[in-house]
Amino acid sequence: MLRWIIPIVIYILIDIYVYQAFRTLWKGPIIKWLYFGSSAIIIGLLIYLIVNTGGSRRMSAGSMYIIGIFIAFFFPKIVVILVMFLEDIIRLLIGFIFKFAGEDQTFHLPSRRKFVSTVALGIAAIPFTSLIYGMVRGKYNYKVHEYTLEFDTLPAAFDGYKVTQISDVHSGSFTNKEKIKYAVDLVNQQQGDLILFTGDLVNNLATEMDDWKEVFGSLTAKDGVFSVLGNHDYGDYVQWETETEKVKNLDDLKAIQKEMGWNLLLNENRTITRNGASIKLVGVENWGIGGFKKAGDLDKACEGVETSDFKILMSHDPSHWQEQVKTHPKNIELTLSGHTHGMQFGIEIPGLIKWSPVKYRYENWAGIYKELGSTLNVNRGFGYLAYPGRVGIWPEISVITLKQTSRIT
Repeated sequence: MLRWIIPIVIYILIDIYVYQAFRTLWKGPIIKWLYFGSSAIIIGLLIYLIVNTGGSRRMSAGSMYIIGIFIAFFFPKIVVILVMFLEDIIRLLIGFIFKFAGEDQTFHLPSRRKFVSTVALGIAAIPFTSLIYGMVRGKYNYKVHEYTLEFDTLPAAFDGYKVTQISDVHSGSFTNKEKIKYAVDLVNQQQGDLILFTGDLVNNLATEMDDWKEVFGSLTAKDGVFSVLGNHDYGDYVQWETETEKVKNLDDLKAIQKEMGWNLLLNENRTITRNGASIKLVGVENWGIGGFKKAGDLDKACEGVETSDFKILMSHDPSHWQEQVKTHPKNIELTLSGHTHGMQFGIEIPGLIKWSPVKYRYENWAGIYKELGSTLNVNRGFGYLAYPGRVGIWPEISVITLKQTSRIT
């Protein structure tokens, strides 16, 4: 609890400062009780969350909504502070000017202007309503991103071959089965020759899939559904009583994927054939820079794969592509990743802007990237984690059509 006391105190001080904007516009005790009453409820919910989770990353869907409510109220207050702080600097300067000009022997601080408070609260209303919308509707605003990628090395028999990718399901966050069924049906409607899942099926526990096995088991494609593990699938963010329990959790998750008809690739590859030609599907365990798990072994996964083979690699974390994949001697043509979620927040206007704070952490965070003859697609994610919503970066189903270069018209 001690490490949370300072952040809570800071939040209370921010509350007191921001209240000045409300007090400037609305007089009387009602607004004070409403404002500080809501703040007390939020702080109480945070304390409840801290006590019940011990500050760990093991959270229920309900816990995530507490985080979402906190974020929806906290970030708009930061916006108000920025506007009000600028006005306070101006007020101080005016006060000093009046004092030293001799107009008044006592220091006089001009009163806060209603106009500035109105502007501050008006601007703050934008992130507030956006964050609330993100929790209510945005997280179910599924988008199909279609890409046509051309390759010199693609066998002619696979010209027009369609790969459907989803990533980062995070089933432990879900609360609405009908919305998830709709999204899974949308995946099937793409009629991909392959469906590839690039990791993070759960938040922490295999049991999170108990209510969702039937739904995700309905995914179907001509050449099958294949998957790899993401960093959350290993149960590393849970304090287990014994190592045996942790191992069993991972074994259970692997068994669930088999039960659903998925083919889990653990540093291995498979051959996909069509009309006498073939391509290689390669799957590695999680490998990420920084403190993320590095169980992925690309060399082992590529055993038996020739440099001349056309290869599709599934690797959960896109940092793997930057660090190892794009320069690998096997010349891996296409890599599919996820992991970043696009931070579930950002601005995307096709052809104009593509921005999210996650870009300052990951060089490759959403969409198609090409370097050194290698191509990467970073899926924005199917589900959500921590903040139970999405704003601007919507949940994604990637549909990639492979084309042989000479056949592009």
